[in-house]
Amino acid sequence: MKLENKVAIVTGGARGIGRAMAEAFGREGAVVVVADVLADEAAATAAAIGGGAFAVRLDVTDPASIDAMVDTVVARAGGIDVLVNNAAVYDLAPVVEVTRPGWDKLFDINVKGLFFTLQAVARAMIARGRGGKIVNMSSQAGRRGEPLGAVYCATKAAVISLTQSAGLDLIRHGINVNAIAPGVIDTPMWDHVDALFAAREGLPIGAKKREVGAAVPYGRMGRPDDLAGAAVFLASADSDYVVAQTLNVDGGNCMN
Repeated sequence: MKLENKVAIVTGGARGIGRAMAEAFGREGAVVVVADVLADEAAATAAAIGGGAFAVRLDVTDPASIDAMVDTVVARAGGIDVLVNNAAVYDLAPVVEVTRPGWDKLFDINVKGLFFTLQAVARAMIARGRGGKIVNMSSQAGRRGEPLGAVYCATKAAVISLTQSAGLDLIRHGINVNAIAPGVIDTPMWDHVDALFAAREGLPIGAKKREVGAAVPYGRMGRPDDLAGAAVFLASADSDYVVAQTLNVDGGNCMN
């Protein structure tokens, strides 16, 4: 029970990687807050987790929504011990076809939303005076460029950089900030990615998933549960001396 009596928020926690992490935190004894713009799915996930878990609607592009989420969690659970910044979106386009609205959407959610959620939670943690753990979700796409993923890759590289800066700044308050860089993980988001590649490259549905899965040194695409152990580690006292790092959980795709 590495997270017993801890209050842990998981943004984008209704499905996919976020849900797997939320479930793992629940098994480790945390009071889990499933924060997601998909309010009904978040409520269903929280109900399935049990153990005092509850859902809060969160739109990370709306400052008022971020503040309301933090206020709700503090009022209902007494404070915040852990934040997993998981909410994100994906899109792809050749460099010459990237639009300003497309750029803004990815940066508004993946970077600005992540940062200002981190900021609001860090303020609450500092005010409480008990430190905490913040885990940002980057990606192997933040480690390298991709021909059709310039904007998404840039957002995830920004997450790595923000993790380093926030980690160095907030550790003086006892707040560890680290990140996880997943590889290709079989989730509803990757179904969306697969469909985008199918339309762009004239592939049948499922072909891109099979291709990238076969290329992973481990031998398959990751599953959401493959990330749960890393999340629990970074959220628990086991990682107290880990500061401003990004942990690759990708089956061997990237090496630092």
